[in-house]
Amino acid sequence: MKITFLGTGTSQGVPVIACECEVCTSLDFKDKRLRTSILIEVDGVHIVVDTGPDFRQQMLRENVRQLNAVIFTHEHKDHTAGLDDVRAFNFLQKEDMPIYGEPRVIDQLKREFAYIFAEHKYPGAPQIQVNEIDETPFDVKGVCVIPIRALHYKLPVFGYRIKDFVYLTDANSIDEHNLDKMRGAKVLVLNALQKEDHISHFTLQQAVDLVKELQPEKAYFTHLSHRMGLHTQVSKELPENVQFAYDGLSLTIAD
Repeated sequence: MKITFLGTGTSQGVPVIACECEVCTSLDFKDKRLRTSILIEVDGVHIVVDTGPDFRQQMLRENVRQLNAVIFTHEHKDHTAGLDDVRAFNFLQKEDMPIYGEPRVIDQLKREFAYIFAEHKYPGAPQIQVNEIDETPFDVKGVCVIPIRALHYKLPVFGYRIKDFVYLTDANSIDEHNLDKMRGAKVLVLNALQKEDHISHFTLQQAVDLVKELQPEKAYFTHLSHRMGLHTQVSKELPENVQFAYDGLSLTIAD
């Protein structure tokens, strides 16, 4: 399994428009963060989790030539706004793009992208195959995906487990039953917005504490804001088996 971090930033991205803090003005490429998304390549299947507003740029940067499915964590715009650009893969692959999300998320997509779901479509509109999911494991072209329920303040969201990889972003609360779904993973990805308390995201310390509880071999933090500090400096504060993800980072997980 290969994991590529397409974006690792918060909803505003980094740098933030008009901000002159040391992170937003940093010249280090690891401090440049598009909106959060990942590409999972497993058993010949290519899956993107969330199509944020930077989806087109991310696909071009990573030279992605195959995409078999899109899975959504929740309906916020920084995770859905790039859905229109899946049409490039419609043209390339000559097939509809399967998307997966719980009914509430699909309903939101239908409101925001009405033309995609219209009965009589405008020529060239994206071709979508809708798959509604719940907390039951589901199949994506032979790949088993296990949903992990968490809360993003009061909004229910999904993280996902595929084999020994767990991905959970935009969350700050998770119950014991769903924590059990995360145990035993080799690689764990969590959101860690900033050091200060936040109403809807894990802080850096909360994310570190969760890693200590779950004890994966390796953990990566994503959905980072400019308030976290410089990548190079704050990385020195992390436990040995934890690191900040950055845009373009790729890793391989052996079976």
